[in-house]
Amino acid sequence: MEMEILITIAAILALLVLSAFFSGSETSLTAASIPRMHTLARQGDRRADLVNALWRRKERLIGAILLGNNLVNIMASALATGVLIGLFGDAGVVYAMVIMTFLVLVFAEVLPKTYAIHHADRLALKVAPVLRVVVFLLFPITHAVHVLVRATFKLFGIEMSATLSSEHSEEELRGAIDLHAGEGEEVRHERAMLRSILDLADVEVSEIITHRKQVSSIDANLPPAEIVGAAIESPHTRLPLWKDEPDNIVGVLHAKALLRAVQELPGNLDELDVLAIANPPWFIPESTDLLSQLQAFRARRQHFAIVVDEYGEVLGIVTLEDILEEIVGEIEDEHDVVIEGVKLQKDGSIVVDGAVTIRDLNRQFDWELPDEEAATVAGLVLYEARRIPETGQTFVFHGFRFEILRRQRNQITSLKITPLAEGGLGALAASDPAPS
Repeated sequence: MEMEILITIAAILALLVLSAFFSGSETSLTAASIPRMHTLARQGDRRADLVNALWRRKERLIGAILLGNNLVNIMASALATGVLIGLFGDAGVVYAMVIMTFLVLVFAEVLPKTYAIHHADRLALKVAPVLRVVVFLLFPITHAVHVLVRATFKLFGIEMSATLSSEHSEEELRGAIDLHAGEGEEVRHERAMLRSILDLADVEVSEIITHRKQVSSIDANLPPAEIVGAAIESPHTRLPLWKDEPDNIVGVLHAKALLRAVQELPGNLDELDVLAIANPPWFIPESTDLLSQLQAFRARRQHFAIVVDEYGEVLGIVTLEDILEEIVGEIEDEHDVVIEGVKLQKDGSIVVDGAVTIRDLNRQFDWELPDEEAATVAGLVLYEARRIPETGQTFVFHGFRFEILRRQRNQITSLKITPLAEGGLGALAASDPAPS
């Protein structure tokens, strides 16, 4: 009799080990990093291939694990109940319930799952070969269960979707980017770039254009020598050519093509036909999103486009570099003219030019100012204030205090932005200039 009890106890312990295996396997496979498994599989790791194969048929995997876990737990409880009833009579049922609940909870659930959470990837790779066999052996039973489950759902009009929508997939990817570990400058910059890539399809070229007032252009009616001189003095390699009025763009002059033409006509610039060597202008609507424009730049092998509104009026220009800067941040070379648009103050505030874009501020300081209704910080203040403010007025909205420092005619040219420690979110307040 004692030998039978010892054998039964050994069987119970073995079943508890199997229960711990199934519990840990379930947690490790659900918590494992699928992107990392995909990377390991591409590098030739066959166990990672097995993990991915199991995940592609999650219903079979979860069904097999739950079936195996319940079987061993029920068997262990039944054996323990039989032994304890033989030793203590009817009270053995209560003893078995208490003892098995404790053993299953601690050693077959909490302990293996805690370990699996902290070593998910490593454990998933180890258990995948064994679970592949388990899933294969239990497939007939799990398949019958799945058929019954789906029939029950269908009876109540519930549809089961096996795949995520594109919106859900993008949200999941954004969440993974936000959880990218680390607080250093390099990690913050990486997060900003990844977010910007996902935002390309949601940002229109009107939000990043260089306004026509800031575009360097050349009058095509000028003498060729003056055009050459203007092109040499300009820091840009591509310059719009206009006739009669600046909005009448007739071509885009590339500095390299100009220099090549000048080299072919040494000392005789009067014969230079600037329009003949210029590229025809490429006009695009302001509503074009950045992802489509980036693909268009690649397809046409061009880097320069002129943005027009719905009435055909020229708004400004957009270049390939502008779109790339939306991803990687400001790109400057030895010929760029650097304009300081953001100045940090000792009190934690910043002084910005009105033309600084909201996206640049959000990227640089990790803010979340809305840019749906306005592209620049001055435009945001005008939109929220619903009027043209006076110099010295202050506004509070979206958790920031905006003070108008300078205004030129109806254009806000300089502001002071102060993040608020608490309150002010979404509220709008205005005050008149305080007397000094």
